[in-house]
Amino acid sequence: MKLYADRVPTAVRQLITDLLVVLWVYLSIRVALWIHDVVLKLAVPGQKLESAGSGIADNLAEAGSKVGRVPVVGDDLTKPFTGAADAARSLADAGHQQQEWVDQLALILPLMALAVPLALVLFLWLPLRLRWIRRASVALAVRDEPAGRDLLALRALASRPLSELAKLGPDIAQSWRAGDAAAVDALAELELKRLGLRRSRV
Repeated sequence: MKLYADRVPTAVRQLITDLLVVLWVYLSIRVALWIHDVVLKLAVPGQKLESAGSGIADNLAEAGSKVGRVPVVGDDLTKPFTGAADAARSLADAGHQQQEWVDQLALILPLMALAVPLALVLFLWLPLRLRWIRRASVALAVRDEPAGRDLLALRALASRPLSELAKLGPDIAQSWRAGDAAAVDALAELELKRLGLRRSRV
């Protein structure tokens, strides 16, 4: 498997691109973690509200139970404490719900922040990189074989711009069809150069 080109300019470009992609993914993950931490801080008011509401509800319930022991009027005196305790529990529930919403946002927002960078890497950079690796590996496997060089020459004839082919001579296609070794080598070299590979193993 060929990961990088033989020719220095192409190899340097590939290496820099790979490093930039790794840096891009790393920074995207760091940003997503930062968003997660920032969003989680929004849960602090909910935590305080839940804690305060629960504490007030417990205190009111305890006070109501003590007041309820008063003979004759104990039940009547307990009702306001019970109502206030229920209201405090409602506040505690609201604080708990707010924390649940924040927890969901702390999961969704970082995923959304990661989605675009990772999609660019997975659907743009990675397919191009894998395609080059596959083509370069095949080219390496066939470049030193006569039939393989003929295939590389055919690939160059089919894919390279006419301006590049014309530089090899006006009758380059005819020479290739005739099996001219120099023409085949020139076309194969053109295709290898496009892939950033050398003519033969060093």
